[in-house]
Amino acid sequence: MNIISGGVCAAKGFKAAGVYCGIRKNPQKKDLALIVSEVPANAATVYTTNLVKGAPLTVTKAHIADGKAQAVICNSGNANTCNADGIEIAETMSSLTAEALGIKAEDVVVASTGVIGQPLPIAPIAAGIPKLAAALSPEGSSEACAAIMTTDTKEKSVAVEFALGGKICRLGGIAKGSGMIHPNMATMLVFLTTDAAVSPALLQKALSGDIQSTFNMISVDGDTSTNDMVVLLANGLAGNEEITEEGEDFSAFMCALNTVTVQLCRMIAGDGEGATKLLECTVTGAKDDKAAKTVARSVISSSLTKAAMFGEDANWGRVLCAIGYSGADVDITKVDVEFRSEAGTVAVCKDGAGIPFSEEKAAEVLHESEIDIVITLGDGSAAAKAWGCDLTYDYVKINGDYRT
Repeated sequence: MNIISGGVCAAKGFKAAGVYCGIRKNPQKKDLALIVSEVPANAATVYTTNLVKGAPLTVTKAHIADGKAQAVICNSGNANTCNADGIEIAETMSSLTAEALGIKAEDVVVASTGVIGQPLPIAPIAAGIPKLAAALSPEGSSEACAAIMTTDTKEKSVAVEFALGGKICRLGGIAKGSGMIHPNMATMLVFLTTDAAVSPALLQKALSGDIQSTFNMISVDGDTSTNDMVVLLANGLAGNEEITEEGEDFSAFMCALNTVTVQLCRMIAGDGEGATKLLECTVTGAKDDKAAKTVARSVISSSLTKAAMFGEDANWGRVLCAIGYSGADVDITKVDVEFRSEAGTVAVCKDGAGIPFSEEKAAEVLHESEIDIVITLGDGSAAAKAWGCDLTYDYVKINGDYRT
C-alpha cells in the first residue's frame, strides 16, 4: 500500500471543485464545495448522535436510503441547523446541483457546516453552483477541501493506492474539523471516495466498523456537533470484482480505509482550535477492547491533562485521575504511565504510584509538537489509541466571539 496525492480525486472517475459564492463574509475564503463521480456510486454514511441534527443530514439520509449517490454538495459558513426552512433549503441545494450535473436530485449528498441557528440564504448558493460545476476537475480536491473549512487552519487530505484481486485501487478523502470535536460519531465532515467495487452493505459495514477505532477516538473540546457526517462513495471504476462478503479482499479494503481515516484523525486532532500540540494516547494491557477505548478517550478528553500538555508540565496525576473516573474496570495499582515524543521518553508512574524522574527531561519531551501519552494497564492484552490536542488560551478566544 502506498500513500499518494490527489485526496478526494485520487480514485478514478472523481472530480471536485471549491468556490466562493457569498455565504461567508470574507471573499478570500471559499464556501461551496462539490465532489462528483462520473457514474453512480455505492454509498455509506455515519452521522452525529446529537439529537439536534442539521437539515442536510435528514435530507442525505433519505437520499442514500437506496445505497447510491453520485455527488456531494457542501457549504461552509452556515450549518443550516434549527431553521424552519432548513429541509427546503437542503432539498433545493440538491435539486440545483442535480440540474447542473444532469443527475437525479436523490443521488446528491448535502452537507453544511458553520454557525447554528441562522437562516441559510439560497440565493448565493444558486448563483454559485453553475460556477462550481464548471470548475470541476480531477485536480480539484484541494479547492474542495478549502471550501469546507471553518475554523480549520490546515487542509486535511490523504489518499492511498492498494491492490484488490489483481486490480490497482485508490481510496482518498478530505476532512474538516477543528472545534466541537468529541468521540460520539461523527465529529466532523469527512468525504471519502474510492474506485474499488464494494457492495452497499459491505461498504456500510466497513465504514461503521472503522469509525469505532478512528473518528470515535478523537476529542478536541468535549462538544459533539449537530452536522457531523462521514460519507464514503465507491464507484467501482477500478474494475475489481465487487466485494460482497468478508474475506481477503474485504480485509485489504478495510486496511486501506483505516490507513486514510487514521491519518485524517491525526490531522483533525492536531488542528484543534487554538492547539499547539497533537496528543496521542496509547493504551495497552487492557482487559478488553471496551476498557482500552474507554481509558484512552477519557484521558484524551481531560481538560486538566490537555492544559498540562500545553504548559509542558508532566502532571501525570491528571492522567491517573482521568483513568479513575473513566468508568473502565481497571486495577489502578497496576497502571504505568510514560510521556513520549521525538525528544525521548520519560516514565512518570509505575504500578499506580509516582517514581523519580527528571523534570528537565520531561519538559524537553513535552516541548515537542506531537506527544504520546503511553498507558499500560497490566490487566490483559487489549489496546487502543485516541487523539486530541492541548487546551490553550486561544481556544477561548476563538469560541468567545465565533458567531459575531
